[in-house]
Amino acid sequence: MVQCASARLDASFAALSDATRRGVLEQLGRAEASITDLAEKFHMTLTGMKKHVGVLERAGLVTTEKVGRVRACKLGLRGLEAEAAWIETHRQLWDARFDALDKVVEELKLREKRDGPDR
Repeated sequence: MVQCASARLDASFAALSDATRRGVLEQLGRAEASITDLAEKFHMTLTGMKKHVGVLERAGLVTTEKVGRVRACKLGLRGLEAEAAWIETHRQLWDARFDALDKVVEELKLREKRDGPDR
């Protein structure tokens, strides 16, 4: 289960690491589009856009369906809840570490103020 969840997170974050793929998700959030339409919108070759859509599809973020001669794309059924939860957990950990660091810095400032900078 952990390996499966980890692999899914890895695939999602890898897919989201590219600006074009994030743009495709934004575009599909507004309306479904064909791969051809996406390629034109992003000034890419059809082959290049097919590769981007394939990465998004393997991550479960996009689904495609052959409609006649056109491959239609839309957002996948699963959202980004697991990814958002992972980010939130790690944000909380970093916040706690920075809070602890702030306390140490404040203690050092008080000590320096009390004892002078030469000590």
